[in-house]
Amino acid sequence: MSEAAEPLTRMRLRVEQDIFVVRQLGREVARAVGMEQQDQTRIATALSEVGRVMVAGGHAAEVTFVAEPNGVPTLRVTVVDPLPGGAADVGAQLGQVGRLVDTLEVDDGEAGTVVRMARRLPAGAPRLTAERMDEIRAGLSEHVPGTPLDELSVQNQQLIAALDEVRAQRDDLARLNAELEETNRGVMALYHQLSDELEETNRGVVALYAELDEKSVQLRAASEAKSRFLANVSHELRAPVTAVIGLARLLNDPASEPLTSEQRRQVELISGSATDLLALVNDLLDLAKAEAGRIEPEWAEVDLRAVFAQLRGTLRPLATRPEVDFVVEEPPLPTLRTDEVLLTRVLRNLLTNAIKFTAAGEVRLAGRLVDGDIEFVVSDTGAGIPAELHERIFEEFYQVPGSTAISGKGTGLGLPYARRLVGILGGGLRVESEPEVGSTFTVRLPAS
Repeated sequence: MSEAAEPLTRMRLRVEQDIFVVRQLGREVARAVGMEQQDQTRIATALSEVGRVMVAGGHAAEVTFVAEPNGVPTLRVTVVDPLPGGAADVGAQLGQVGRLVDTLEVDDGEAGTVVRMARRLPAGAPRLTAERMDEIRAGLSEHVPGTPLDELSVQNQQLIAALDEVRAQRDDLARLNAELEETNRGVMALYHQLSDELEETNRGVVALYAELDEKSVQLRAASEAKSRFLANVSHELRAPVTAVIGLARLLNDPASEPLTSEQRRQVELISGSATDLLALVNDLLDLAKAEAGRIEPEWAEVDLRAVFAQLRGTLRPLATRPEVDFVVEEPPLPTLRTDEVLLTRVLRNLLTNAIKFTAAGEVRLAGRLVDGDIEFVVSDTGAGIPAELHERIFEEFYQVPGSTAISGKGTGLGLPYARRLVGILGGGLRVESEPEVGSTFTVRLPAS
């Protein structure tokens, strides 16, 4: 046997008086290895109970104390009764002892009936080095057992201490129960209050949703009414406005009766105003169709080079100022599956708008591929738009305060119409702009 497993001490149980001695010895060993007072009492009580059972059998039993310092430090006690085959009977009598120790085993060995008990040492116990084990053995060898009366006195003191602890724990438990009951009452009151508030809130939310649904219905009805109104008014206005334009052309026709210079000037004013009004009517009609969802895209493979060439040819006459360069780059893709008419309207709208508000510098149409999408970028070096107005310019009839078109007139309908068309094509339209620097409008569409 190695030094680490060498017993701390041994003793024999022969007579009933030895029960008191083994109890004292168990308490002394537990104290020496660093157990707390309650664990000392548990070990002592367990040993006295085992000793009582063994002594009653009429055979001398040997008790061995071993401390294991490695791993989890543990005190192990082995009691061997030379009478073989008594494990079942002894185990039945020691049922309650298992509650006092960590492990309790009773079995039949070669030497007879063997009872093994173990109790772990507390974390704060002194380390059981070889020197410390030798000191414990030396101290136990000088241990002088007390009389049964002395042991009875110690047991009484331990019992009194245990009763005091039980009473203190009972008082603490009563106090905790009272606090818990008070807390439960507060929790229940808070729960009822929160339940009432939640129920009231739910009623308010339900009422709000009902109101929102009603407002949504009213809003849809108003939007449909507005779209019908715009469409009807646009249709009704186009005929008389077209007639006014035709009459103005007849009056200015050289084949007609000659007009004075003042009359010709006034007729030209009438013709210009009617033309502007017709453009506004057409914009209103297009916007009403888009809002009503009556524009269905016709998907096809569109030749982007042809679209860019058409825009370059039709819009170059508008960029007549030598201070402005009009540039249309080559598209990044040869073809794109989209609606050619709607895409052309959007790009023409953005380019026309840029030309109107650019006094000098450049108006450019370019394209690029970004993460599987295609972006059409219309940039200019015009007056620019403040950041807080970037979303407002997409509202119907809104125009940036203080902005003045260099050529032509704006109606405030082009950008809202363009954004709706881009949405119909499955894309998005955004703007980046800074006053005195210029604006960049980006149309992003799926490339496939």
